[in-house]
Amino acid sequence: MREGQFIKQNKERWDSYQQETEDPDELAKRFTYLVDDLGYAKTHYPFSKTVKYINSIAAGIYLSIYKNKKEKSNRLFLFFGTELPLILYRNRKVLLFAFLFFMAFVAMGAFSSWQDPTFIRSILGDSYVNMTEENIAKGDPFGVYKSQNELIMFLTIAWNNIKVVLMSFTLGIFCSLGTLYVLFSNGLMLGSFEQMFFAHNLGFRSILVVFVHGTLEISAIILGGGAGMVMGNSILFPRTYSRIVSFKRGARDGIKIMVSLIPILCVAAFFEGYVTRHTGMPVALSLLILLASLAFIVWYYILYPRKVYRRGLSGPATEKK
Repeated sequence: MREGQFIKQNKERWDSYQQETEDPDELAKRFTYLVDDLGYAKTHYPFSKTVKYINSIAAGIYLSIYKNKKEKSNRLFLFFGTELPLILYRNRKVLLFAFLFFMAFVAMGAFSSWQDPTFIRSILGDSYVNMTEENIAKGDPFGVYKSQNELIMFLTIAWNNIKVVLMSFTLGIFCSLGTLYVLFSNGLMLGSFEQMFFAHNLGFRSILVVFVHGTLEISAIILGGGAGMVMGNSILFPRTYSRIVSFKRGARDGIKIMVSLIPILCVAAFFEGYVTRHTGMPVALSLLILLASLAFIVWYYILYPRKVYRRGLSGPATEKK
């Protein structure tokens, strides 16, 4: 059978398998049929995109089968080890766009502040800039991180960060426009903030101090924005689904990404409340915390999802019934 005829004969059935069901018998039936189709496609069209397409559907059903098992003790492991990484991989282009969009406005904020120092005040506010300049004059440029009790600071920052990231996500319901605004405003603030210290020859030191907590915090803001865009884009680009079904899928994926950010935000708040205040810590220790945080984000949100996806391409087809 020619590949085109094979696709035409089965495409409608494959598409129907992408509609979710909670019936375990139906899931098992779909999986069995897909394994047969996959075996046929691998035999006759081994280098075709059809093989990858069928396998991606089979991987989703494979995940659904295990998701519906009753072993609750493995639920968290399954979520963070397989389910969430596959969501991240599927939406990798949206998350990359959120990162590039955010960084573009970080650069714009830094450039604008460099060209016009008064721009910093319009973004960060007079009171914050005045306080920072007073601290710089006193020889303690990062004194703001020592201004509160550790526990109070931790709780306040954790709550504030969660609100910002949650807002970034929920505003995605406005076809991603609200999310883009949050990324835009936070990007300008970060760029202006850093330029303020670079203008006083404190740029490298600000990175060592601020990014002890900022690496995780900023990463969470970007990922929260990406989650909001996943939801918003599902309304704009429903693909083969009805718009309401697409929205439900996008919102569910976005919420699952958001769930993963809560512990990251709490750790970032802990660093800001208890660690960042020690502005005189050794450079090696600051770099260790900063680079370890960055390595975790890159590994779990970029590299590991690719590994899980590739494992899924070969895993479902070789599983025994």
